[in-house]
Amino acid sequence: MSRAFVNEDAGGAPEPDYRLPDPESDYYEEAAAWALIQGADAGDSLGAEQATGYRWGDPLLADEVEKILGAAEEEGRSRVAQLARRYLRAAGRR
Repeated sequence: MSRAFVNEDAGGAPEPDYRLPDPESDYYEEAAAWALIQGADAGDSLGAEQATGYRWGDPLLADEVEKILGAAEEEGRSRVAQLARRYLRAAGRR
């Protein structure tokens, strides 16, 4: 490989850490929905999918993402709202 394409200074940012409750928890789906939104925001959708066991746009989390969207719109969190809308489109909800 040409040295022109090697970035020796690339340390990269640390991988996002998805702290999730026990999958049997009543809050797991809410936490998983947030993890997918946060993963997408960090450019780590695959890592979030692997951590949660859900895929981006999984209809099973659409109700939780709807709640996230509503709160984000009320709080003026446009990036979160944008990602939530994208998730819901992928889930066939918008």
